[in-house]
Amino acid sequence: MTTFEKHYIGKGTQVENLDIIKIVLPVEGLEKAVFEMNGIKYLSFEVAKLRGEDKFGRTHTCYYQSKVSSAIPTHDEAAEKQKKTDKRSQRNRLPKLKMTFLFS
Repeated sequence: MTTFEKHYIGKGTQVENLDIIKIVLPVEGLEKAVFEMNGIKYLSFEVAKLRGEDKFGRTHTCYYQSKVSSAIPTHDEAAEKQKKTDKRSQRNRLPKLKMTFLFS
């Protein structure tokens, strides 16, 4: 099973009245987010909006993702999958109604 692991590398703020996000990232540690294709090195990362401002006024977060693959699902993954299946089946189940008829 292949999953992706997020590695948070920094935060940024939205520039007032513009669709621009100002981001400051430490260079240290970014080497892991660099990949090479056709002899050219690229830095790939995502920018996501936070639900709300943090205590420093930052509105966005930055991270890169790395693939994590395991051939055999771990116990936690199997248990999580079973929980999701149980929740789906509970949602699809109709409640039992008790009906009483009164005739006069």
